[in-house]
Amino acid sequence: MGEYAPTNGSIDLPDSKSPSLYLTNPTPEEKLETWNLNSVNWGTALPLPDYIERERYLTTVPMAENGGITHWVLVDRDLPPNERPILASCESLRKPVLVSKGGVITEGITHGVGSVFSQPKFRGMGYASRMLKELAPILKTWQVDPNIPGHESCPFSILYSDIGTKYYAKFGWATFPSTHFAFPPADSTSRTEVQPLTYPDIPALCAKDEEYLRKELATAAQDGKTHVALIPNHDCMQWHHMREDFVTSKIFGKSPTIKGAITGEEGSRVWAIWTRAFYGPLVLKSGNTFHILRLVIEDETDSEENAKKLKSILQFAQAEAKEWQLNHVDVWNPSDTLKALVKRAGLESKYVVRDAESIASLMWYGEGSTEDINWVANEKFGWC
Repeated sequence: MGEYAPTNGSIDLPDSKSPSLYLTNPTPEEKLETWNLNSVNWGTALPLPDYIERERYLTTVPMAENGGITHWVLVDRDLPPNERPILASCESLRKPVLVSKGGVITEGITHGVGSVFSQPKFRGMGYASRMLKELAPILKTWQVDPNIPGHESCPFSILYSDIGTKYYAKFGWATFPSTHFAFPPADSTSRTEVQPLTYPDIPALCAKDEEYLRKELATAAQDGKTHVALIPNHDCMQWHHMREDFVTSKIFGKSPTIKGAITGEEGSRVWAIWTRAFYGPLVLKSGNTFHILRLVIEDETDSEENAKKLKSILQFAQAEAKEWQLNHVDVWNPSDTLKALVKRAGLESKYVVRDAESIASLMWYGEGSTEDINWVANEKFGWC
């Protein structure tokens, strides 16, 4: 494929505190190099050419397109592009958010930091730390534009740590509750009361979900705290689904058409939007997972009727997980009501408190501290 692989063995590496280091955007050739390098971490579900193709493709999908995704590299400013070693790299993905305080809801953007990587030969030299220290304040104003509605501010940035709770916290990304229910795959049961969701069904449900979320934030704002939420909009779901479609087409030669399920009458419905994630080969140790991106219970009460609806949705998901050879179904950060409903439903499950991977973390740029922040709807759809 003619991938770019510079020879830099003769270059003396600078100290991580050197003023010659700076954070910038890579050239196309350098971007390709970062994908080749980080494929050992995030590309093991696919052959390398397919992984590179996926990364290129994911710059063109909703949420990432038109500058939604930004690639970053830490390099030596004294060396020319395409000849300088990439000391550390990452990317940021712009997402819409809501912030509620004192009865006022404002819109803004956040940037989700992902794919933080440094080559093994550069690790322990402080380059990733230098990159993150430089990136944190940049994101506060990155792509903020007072002339674009919804882009007037970036109140916070986020990331999902896969290396425990301490590393990113020391740079200011405070950890937030990171729990989930895990349900095993299972054979299909009767689906007579459950409707599968396909691509055309998603936009209207996302719009309704946002409406409910805004109402929840307006009510929550009365407690004097600051409540924040990523918006689970259609673009967000498409980013996950188009990623899923690409990977499954490469692994199975086909892509799933069922993107979720719904049951009940309007006003008392339960629905889930999901994705199938493959992190490695089709073996248990890869951790391949059927993720519930967003779970909505319109009448969020602990009742037998809701437990019955939830059970039917989860059983549908379990059957899909088995069909696509996934290890388990997970539902992130369940509310107290959802915990009670899962207990009522009687399905086999495990409640997991994550302390090593996918730890939701947030850096607050506004007044006060992250201790005053309540992250609402902190579910898998926000991951990047």
